[in-house]
Amino acid sequence: MTGEFIGYIAAVCTTIAYVPQVIKVHKTKKTNDISAGMFILIPTGVLLWLIYGIIIASMPIIIANSVTFIFSVYIFIMKIKLDYYKLKKEIIFNY
Repeated sequence: MTGEFIGYIAAVCTTIAYVPQVIKVHKTKKTNDISAGMFILIPTGVLLWLIYGIIIASMPIIIANSVTFIFSVYIFIMKIKLDYYKLKKEIIFNY
């Protein structure tokens, strides 16, 4: 088993781990239990891994972190959007 093969297996595992959260956020339109701080750090870290993968020309790192970056940015955008609408709704109904 080569290191590259292990990299692909790790890439699949870490990338697929985001799928249930993305599906849940998309279906429920709820992000109450998601930490905004974590979803600032996660896309940042994933982007840095992607850059690192590009620098060392590692396809498992590039592929996994490209997809994971998209997933994590989607969740972060939904978090901001849904929190904004929730806050806006509370302000309107509290007047």
